[in-house]
Amino acid sequence: MKISGKSILLNPLISSLINQLQEIQSGNPWLGVNFEKKIKLLNEEGFFLKPNETHSVAEILSHLTVWRKDIIIKITTGQGSITDCDPSNWPNNEALKKLGWKNIIAEYKSTLATIIDLLKDKNDEFLNERYFDIDFKGSYSYSFALYGLLHHDIYHLGQIGILISMMEKKQKFDL
Repeated sequence: MKISGKSILLNPLISSLINQLQEIQSGNPWLGVNFEKKIKLLNEEGFFLKPNETHSVAEILSHLTVWRKDIIIKITTGQGSITDCDPSNWPNNEALKKLGWKNIIAEYKSTLATIIDLLKDKNDEFLNERYFDIDFKGSYSYSFALYGLLHHDIYHLGQIGILISMMEKKQKFDL
């Protein structure tokens, strides 16, 4: 849409949200790190390592992937399908090893691409539309879910950073 020869973006909020999701994945966010930078620090062994019996990076990425799939379902059907206690929420590390680290990373990236594809042509009014959340047992705006997804990603990016730091310290002490 153009007014007085100037282009007016019809979806600045959605565009900003997409940008923030991309920045946290592979861009240059203010905090200086992103998922790609952190994941590149790991080899396959480190990807599945559970320092002090914490979650592995594989488990965290799979957990994030499950919630991204739920967002995709919410956007396409108007209702989520996953609850916090769903067994797929935190897949078993041994089962994830069978999937392989490259497949886990590829699926994780693919879900973000799908979310962006679903959002890119929507106008900002979509963020005010509502879906039914079976986990919270109520009707919520898509902005609640999508900004929640962004916050969830940032939280777990920090967690991955701590895990990698723990692994690096362990290597120093094991030498």
